Amino acid sequence: MTSASIEIEIPSSYPADKVFKVFSDFDNIAPKVNPDVFKSIETIEGNGDVGTKKIFTFGDAVPFTSGKYKVDAIDTSNFSYSYSFFDGDCLMGILDSITHHIKVVPCDGGSKFKQTVIYNCKSSDKPSEEILKAEKEIYEKTYKAIEAYGAAHPESY
Repeated sequence: MTSASIEIEIPSSYPADKVFKVFSDFDNIAPKVNPDVFKSIETIEGNGDVGTKKIFTFGDAVPFTSGKYKVDAIDTSNFSYSYSFFDGDCLMGILDSITHHIKVVPCDGGSKFKQTVIYNCKSSDKPSEEILKAEKEIYEKTYKAIEAYGAAHPESY
């Protein structure tokens, strides 16, 4: 089995705990700040902890309609979160899964948001470089929009 991956790294002037708290509300914020990509995100099983399953309904800006994922790990003390898409057309017919590892790292004057996305392929077929580049841009745009939303709503975060 082969894989492909992308890395996202975005510095923030906000502390790691605030960035992680805002990002932890992704299901509610993403459809508000980037509805062209995320129409809705709903829990279909679980209470948000490890093992919880959710379904993404994607917007018109992406070539997919839906994807199901499960929460693999949450470590609030280390500001990290992992989840894997296991079903849906977002797997493009060539992937077994897409695993996301998110970590917010404290640093002088703020933090750094890091996301690794691993595309676990069924065979030697991999997502094209164009798809990987487009997905990286979507993740970066979404992160910046979520951070801006948190900054605009400090009473909530």
